[in-house]
Amino acid sequence: MKHLTKEALRGSVAIDRKGDDEDPVNLVTKALDDLTKSVDERLKKVEEKAAAPDLTKLEDRLKAVETKANRPAGSGNADDPTEEAKAEKKAFGTYLRHGQQAPTEELKALTVSNDEQGGYLAPAEMSTEFIRDLVEYSPVRSVASVRNIAAPSVKYPKRTAGTNAQWEGEAEDSEESTVTFGQVEVPARKLMTFVDISNELLSDSGGTAEQEVRLALAEDFGKKESTAFVNGDGVKQPEGLMTNADISNTINGHATVLAADPLITLMYAQPAMYRNAGSWMMNGTTLATVRKLKDGNGNYLWQPSFQAGQPETILGRPVIEAVDMPDIASGTFPILFGDFSAYRIVDRLAMSILVNPYLLATKGLTRIHATRRVGGRVLQAARFRKLKMAAS
Repeated sequence: MKHLTKEALRGSVAIDRKGDDEDPVNLVTKALDDLTKSVDERLKKVEEKAAAPDLTKLEDRLKAVETKANRPAGSGNADDPTEEAKAEKKAFGTYLRHGQQAPTEELKALTVSNDEQGGYLAPAEMSTEFIRDLVEYSPVRSVASVRNIAAPSVKYPKRTAGTNAQWEGEAEDSEESTVTFGQVEVPARKLMTFVDISNELLSDSGGTAEQEVRLALAEDFGKKESTAFVNGDGVKQPEGLMTNADISNTINGHATVLAADPLITLMYAQPAMYRNAGSWMMNGTTLATVRKLKDGNGNYLWQPSFQAGQPETILGRPVIEAVDMPDIASGTFPILFGDFSAYRIVDRLAMSILVNPYLLATKGLTRIHATRRVGGRVLQAARFRKLKMAAS
């Protein structure tokens, strides 16, 4: 607002004197009223001009600036790839924030096309879901007896022979008997490995990569120990059920064709106490063959479970499907029957994970160590019996 000088005020308002006989007070009052009115009108015009600029022109200028800035080569050389990359990056960021509601000028800079057309590819999406292959386990641990130990091994006393009482007549001396004892030792074996993983992968994955490594180690260790519980040689690994030399067997009459009668013979070759606590163990291929077997009356030996939580049965006894059991073939042992509480698993150390970021730090790698100490052994071989396919 312009300042009104005294000269301007004198020029804008003149005191009109009509005669010397008029009252001076009235003249001054009238002059002040005219001056106030003139000042108010000028102030009003200034305020209206400041509050009401030309909005149409201002909006046009802003749109022109925004349109130029949103073009891929809006500022600088149109052939400059740096400017185009900046525009594409800005447009993609706007799209991520607003989606299809983003301004059209922003979307024009973002194209999805092939290299021949010279376009830019939208960044690929990285899913947090991992695709994993199925890892199958033999469920021996779920049916065996499991104990925790605090030493490298555990020894179980075993009575190898009983007394020998005899019937004697009156006044005859009794015969002496001896009781022999032994020990069964179950040592804890060591299973271990390590994985080297890039530090960049560990940091860029937000912890997902390390989680997947730990899961892979757990699956591998579970698979290896389950296999050893079935087929372990007992040297550096647990003794397996199928490698114990003291377990008796029943021979199937054919090398490759499984019959129903040998299964009945095998089951009833066990003492009643062991038989009533026994279960069948075989793999899925053998189980499919057994499901087709019938007795002399045409009834299937395999019976489905009609109650939730109850297992399938063969000849009235539960079935355990173990992937590590051998297939039906000449000279193999595809079926095992027995009381699996007689197989003892000892846990000395649960799977231990040690992350070492220093050993290979100069190479940008982190080493993840994994160790497991577990043992297994058949405590009473008499509780088990195997079916052996005849040799061809």
